[in-house]
Amino acid sequence: MTTWLSAHFSLEEMIATQQRGLDNRPAPAVLKRLKATARVLEEVRVLLGDAPMLITSGYRSPAVNRAVGGSMTSAHMRGEAADFICPRFGSPLTVCRAIAESDLAFDQLIEEAGAWIHLGLGGRWRREVLTWRPGGGYVRGLSA
Repeated sequence: MTTWLSAHFSLEEMIATQQRGLDNRPAPAVLKRLKATARVLEEVRVLLGDAPMLITSGYRSPAVNRAVGGSMTSAHMRGEAADFICPRFGSPLTVCRAIAESDLAFDQLIEEAGAWIHLGLGGRWRREVLTWRPGGGYVRGLSA
């Protein structure tokens, strides 16, 4: 049975993890934030021409976050972030440019090593745009 958080995003995809044996079920407060995150992802989907998006990481329990080497303050642990790709629209850099040029409210947008997009939400709406490269770390803005 699929539990829909929004029209196109399910709870199951937002909590999926390859960290077998680790509990990744969200608490009720996190579930509420995951629903809000899914609503923003719906806005992103519309911005991207209604192209399907593949969520590669949504909610992470503290144990899962530690296992994947996530930040100790990761918005993923609050249910306020998603990593995704949207191949039908374009590369992660192309997707990030479209989001950055929109009026979409977000806290952090990161183009991650040309492999995926991180969209962080939450109470702060800094609209911080970053690029991350292995060995090079984070730089402000989007770079090819």
